[in-house]
Amino acid sequence: MEFSKLLLSLIILQSLFSSRASSSDHMYNVGDEVPFFVNKVGPLNNPSETYQYYEMPFCLPDKVLPKKESLGEVLNGDRLTNSLYMLKFKLDNTDAALCQKKINQNDIAKFRNAIAMDYYFQMYYDDLPLWGFIGKVEDNSWSMDGKAPTYFLFKHIQFNALHNNNQIIEIHAFSDPNSAVDITDDVDLDITFTYSVFWNETSTLFKSRMNRYLRASLLPVHQKIHWFSCVNSVVIIVLLFGLLAFLFMQNLRNDLRRNTVGDEEENKEIGWKCIQNDVFRCPLSMPLFCAALGTGAQLLTLVLVLFALAFTGILYPQSRGALSTSIIIVYTLTSAVAGYTSASFYSQFAKTGWERSVFLAGTLFLGPFIFIAFTLNLVAAYFGTTAALPFGTIFVLVFVHMVIGIPLLALGGLRGCNFRPEFQESHTNRKFSREVPPSIWYCRIPGQMFIAGLLPFSAIVMELHQLYASIWGYKIFTLPGILFITFMILVLVTAVLSILLTYFQLTVEDPDWWWRSFLRGGSVGIFMFLYSFYFYSKSSMSGFMQTVFYFGYSASMCYAFFLMLGTVSFYTSLTFVRRIYHTVKSE
Repeated sequence: MEFSKLLLSLIILQSLFSSRASSSDHMYNVGDEVPFFVNKVGPLNNPSETYQYYEMPFCLPDKVLPKKESLGEVLNGDRLTNSLYMLKFKLDNTDAALCQKKINQNDIAKFRNAIAMDYYFQMYYDDLPLWGFIGKVEDNSWSMDGKAPTYFLFKHIQFNALHNNNQIIEIHAFSDPNSAVDITDDVDLDITFTYSVFWNETSTLFKSRMNRYLRASLLPVHQKIHWFSCVNSVVIIVLLFGLLAFLFMQNLRNDLRRNTVGDEEENKEIGWKCIQNDVFRCPLSMPLFCAALGTGAQLLTLVLVLFALAFTGILYPQSRGALSTSIIIVYTLTSAVAGYTSASFYSQFAKTGWERSVFLAGTLFLGPFIFIAFTLNLVAAYFGTTAALPFGTIFVLVFVHMVIGIPLLALGGLRGCNFRPEFQESHTNRKFSREVPPSIWYCRIPGQMFIAGLLPFSAIVMELHQLYASIWGYKIFTLPGILFITFMILVLVTAVLSILLTYFQLTVEDPDWWWRSFLRGGSVGIFMFLYSFYFYSKSSMSGFMQTVFYFGYSASMCYAFFLMLGTVSFYTSLTFVRRIYHTVKSE
């Protein structure tokens, strides 16, 4: 139970989207009624498995009135409704009766099952979130008579509220363990549910009232964890750069020197210069390749825009549903980036057929994601959880994509086709006929994907664990600045390794580097997904619904990183290849 209390104290960092009030609102006089809403209940260890508050047999108002919610709130699983709690501003109230309710055996069994799974409740008072447990279990296994565990239902909640003049600053909910009823046996019970509220004054300003939800992330021990992760990543980068600069630049300089001072026979022995007429040959499945680049560019733009919104204060962690809404809006608007990138790159090699690459760019990520989300929505609807999206919300999402996303994708494709840059290197459309010599393991696709995925993953694994824990385990949420530094480290290491492995591949006279460079960068996403299995095995998550939600959304996130980092890897390799062959031609 102590462990559960500790987790509940950190659950506030999972609810990253509680609303922020403006300084001109939320002004009350003594005795005014303050908006109070109940939201949801669910098992502590399964963050995706939440149910509407009145799914449990709590005290019901005469008429249940759902609160009108934004798109982001619905996507976040919030289902706010009215309640019988009356917490009037600055008026203490002791042992106020909420209701007297007869609990039958079915209700007893439902409460007992919820208590066994450490169910918590979430409420909102003046847009401030508060949490508490609905009961407790006393383990009697230590006793001599071998009795089964005893289940207690909390029937009294104490609210402690803080105010500054006529504004509410803080509120806490405490379930009183001394006021609990034994529901171990299957017998009908008449229970009187009560609550108390006590007000105290504080000097904290209204504009700072949300800061307490981030205090845990600012504790020195957690800051040390994040900064140690960054230092570990930086050390890996420094060592990697030093090693690569010594080995790679030394070999490349010798190759270029031999090209200027050596004889003709010596020049022919240098592998990467023997394929200079074939290295810019179009890759296989060109429409799919261009679509992958377009989708990766779109997702990379999405991530950078979200970081920019966070740093400018537009996207703040206390806004309920803001992150979900921002992702939907930014992804829709950046459809033009996907269309432009795919069509622009494809049109450098062919004057017709770019439409197919644009179509694939619009479906390469969104298609699998919609399939996963639709499947998970069916599962959530079957279990009756708040994660199930209403039909109206699904219609809005489809409508927005049809009216805004698809036209922007097409417009981006048209502009990319009409304003495409000229491909600076010579290329040919005939099939490659040159025989590729046998190569060592680190020049083959599996070996290169393993190296290119393992090293960047090892640089971010500590921060990745913190991110997984904040999403799925109610741990301390990673600050945006730390996340941005980690992301840039990931991009930098991926780019450097892409250059190195591309050079090694060219030295064995293998010009087929296009798809390999993309797969090398994308392999980091594969390692991230494999790590999700390890994280799940160490977590307390359980049940079919939570399992499919965890792996479904983890797979979607890792697939997005696969496309993003694959795009970064290819464009880095393209810049490098152009550079070295331009040097050869100029000499």
